[in-house]
Amino acid sequence: MEPTNSLPKINFAVARKVIFSLIVLSATFSAGYLVGFRGYQGSLTQFPKVTINRELPQDKKDLDFSLFWRVWDTVNSSYFDKEKIIPAQMVYGAIEGMVQALGDPYTVFLSPDKNKVVQEDLLGSFDGIGIQIGFKGSQLAVIAPLPESPAEKAGIEAGDFIVGIKDPEKGIERGTIGISITDAVSAIRGPAGSVVTLTLLRDGVEEPIVVDVTRESIDVPSVSLAFVGDKESIAHVRLLKFGGETEGEWESAVTQILTKPDVKGIVLDLRNNPGGYLQGAVDIASEFMKNGHVVVIEERGDEKSEYVVEKLGRFLNTPLVILVNGGSASASEILAGALRDDKKIQLVGETTFGKGTIQEPQQVDGGAGLHITIARWLTPSGVWVDGKGLTPDFELENNADTPEDEQLQKALELLQ
Repeated sequence: MEPTNSLPKINFAVARKVIFSLIVLSATFSAGYLVGFRGYQGSLTQFPKVTINRELPQDKKDLDFSLFWRVWDTVNSSYFDKEKIIPAQMVYGAIEGMVQALGDPYTVFLSPDKNKVVQEDLLGSFDGIGIQIGFKGSQLAVIAPLPESPAEKAGIEAGDFIVGIKDPEKGIERGTIGISITDAVSAIRGPAGSVVTLTLLRDGVEEPIVVDVTRESIDVPSVSLAFVGDKESIAHVRLLKFGGETEGEWESAVTQILTKPDVKGIVLDLRNNPGGYLQGAVDIASEFMKNGHVVVIEERGDEKSEYVVEKLGRFLNTPLVILVNGGSASASEILAGALRDDKKIQLVGETTFGKGTIQEPQQVDGGAGLHITIARWLTPSGVWVDGKGLTPDFELENNADTPEDEQLQKALELLQ
């Protein structure tokens, strides 16, 4: 199938205190997925054997599955290539289709191979091209390329729409209409040294952009720290995601900041942060907010619950400015929104991505997984960012023709 270019431009845990739920960027982490490959490829022929039982449970007796079984029997009896008839694969495909019928790209069923890949992505080390992907509306899009990644070096930009994926070695050449995040990840990822071709649409560019990207081994930290500004008195803390290792890396950065004399302020850099664990955003917001204050509101139908600060923050009185852009999404928007609502912290940069729902990952039988939208989230003042994002107090784009980071310089100006 030729890539289509006719599109418009445009537990983990049950307990709140642990990893409560995964904010999945624009569908599944993703947004937020870190597109990579860590030496694992699932084989459908190795899926667990399935036992076909056509007897419905008592509480499902009113459901009519006759059409399903008629098609199942026809495929099994008439399809010409019997080697391709793998019952487990067909069952997983049927479940994927059932979940997809909800029309929510954030709610997905993951077969065992895809589920393992998603879990590995959170570790931060992989072979790939180094982009975070998600959905803008129903169209697959680049949330952000990782710094110094093959994607960034190839000129891929945040906001690019991915309309075609090609990898001859894997026999892939397809458009992305109706693609799921997990299928996109599987198509784009691959071992270091291999090449994937992406067809992109970019706002302001009339013709499609075709980019060949050579995959590399990538190690993505959650947190980086540098001291900048006058007499290196400002801590520039960059948060790239909220993953499994973020807590330890954050603690290391905090120790360095607290032990350095004469630190006058902090620039919290959330640019190109696609999100991750909700609890990570709550924990870091709690460093700057008073005990008992609301970080985020979770809304499930008519029910609302609040995540509040439950510890003594270490930077309650430290001047702070936050950097954001179109790659800041999900958990990073929760953090930025909470600090602006609660402490009037100023945001500098570009409007954020606009991801306002929460997905909870659940492990199901045979190593499969279900990422299901369980709620939407609101900032402490009740704002839902979905599709809109957060508009910075100081809107400023970096000039791509100069090496200077104008957004960071503006943040420093506000702090000094």
